[in-house]
Amino acid sequence: MLPWIGFALAAVAAFIGCWVAYQLVRQNGRILVRLEAIEQQLATWAAAPQKPVAAPAGLAIGSPAPPFELDDLSGRRRPLADFRGRRVLVVFFDPSCGFCVQMAADLAALSPDGKDSAPIPVVVTTGDAEANRRFVNEHGIRCAVLLQKQREVAEAYQVSGTPIGYLVDERGRIASEIAVGALALLALVRPQGLVGIGEPRAHANGANGVPKGDPSLAKSRINRDGLAAGTPAPSFRLPRLDGGELSLEDYRGRGVLLVFSDPQCAPCMELATELERVARGAPEPAIVIISRGDPEANRTKVAALGITLPVVLQRQWEISLAYGMFATPIGYLIDAAGVIASDVAMGKDQILALHSAVLTGRRTA
Repeated sequence: MLPWIGFALAAVAAFIGCWVAYQLVRQNGRILVRLEAIEQQLATWAAAPQKPVAAPAGLAIGSPAPPFELDDLSGRRRPLADFRGRRVLVVFFDPSCGFCVQMAADLAALSPDGKDSAPIPVVVTTGDAEANRRFVNEHGIRCAVLLQKQREVAEAYQVSGTPIGYLVDERGRIASEIAVGALALLALVRPQGLVGIGEPRAHANGANGVPKGDPSLAKSRINRDGLAAGTPAPSFRLPRLDGGELSLEDYRGRGVLLVFSDPQCAPCMELATELERVARGAPEPAIVIISRGDPEANRTKVAALGITLPVVLQRQWEISLAYGMFATPIGYLIDAAGVIASDVAMGKDQILALHSAVLTGRRTA
C-alpha cells in the first residue's frame, strides 16, 4: 500500500511540475511577443522624420506694445509710458534662469539712460522682490528692473521663457521680432564697446579688448548653444525627489523627453503641469524632469502641482553644462539608443510642440 501511495505522489508532483513549466514557457512567450512589438514600434518611431518645431511667433512688428505699470525694486510704480519718446529694450528676465545669469554682466554694462542713441533697457522680472534685489546688487545692474506679480506682462507679450524681449520704438510700437536669448537681445542694442555674450568687450585696461583679470567668454570652450541632433546623450545618475536614484541608462530601449526645470521658473511650473496631463494619456515617450535648487522647495512645488513624473536634482548646473545649455525650461528628445533625436527645444511651447510631434509621428507611422 505504501509504495503505491509513493508512486501516486510522485506522479502528482511530476504533473504539477510539468504544468508549472508549461505556464512559465507560455508566459515567457507572451512577454517575448510583447517586447518584440514594442521594439518594432520604437524602431518605426525613431525612423520617422521629426516635424520641425516652430519658433515662437511673438508680437508683430508695428503693433502697439502692450502697456503695463509695475513696481520697480524700490516700490515705485513705473508705466511703460514713462519711456515714451525713447527706444526701449524690454527684457523678460528671471534671476533663477541660467541664461539670465550668463547675461547679467552684459546687462550691467548697458547704459541705464540709453547713451550713444542706444535703447533704454527695461527688465521685467519674476520671483521674489528681495531675491531680485540681491541679484541686481550682486551683478551691478543699473537699468530699471520691474517686478510682475505672476506672468501677466509676459503673457501679453507672448513670451514663454527667459531671457526674451523686444525693441519698442519711440511711439510705443514693437520695432523688432521677438528676440530669444542673450545674443539676440544684445544684438538689438550694440552700443559702442559692447559686442555681446561670447565676444570680447572693449576695455582700456586689457589687451585685445579684454579686461585684465576677466577671462573673455570668447575664449571659453563651454558650449551654451545646446547639443545637436545625432549627438550621444550625456549619461547621468541623479537622486530622485521621491527617493532613490535615476540614470539615463534606465530608459535605454525607450524614447525619453528630458526636460530641464527650476522651481523658481514660472514657465517651468506651467510646463510641468501640461506634461503631467499629456503623459497620462501617452506613456511614450517617457518624460524625466531635471530640476535644481533646494530639494524642499522642489518637493513643495511638485506636491502643489500634483506632479507624478520622475523629478531628479542636479546639484548646480553640472548636467546643464553637459547638455550645453543653462536656460530653463528646455528639452531634448532622446531615442531608444540613447542618441539625441532633436535639436534643443526652448520654452514651454516648443517643448510641448516637440512632444506633440512625437505622438503625431507615432500615430501616422
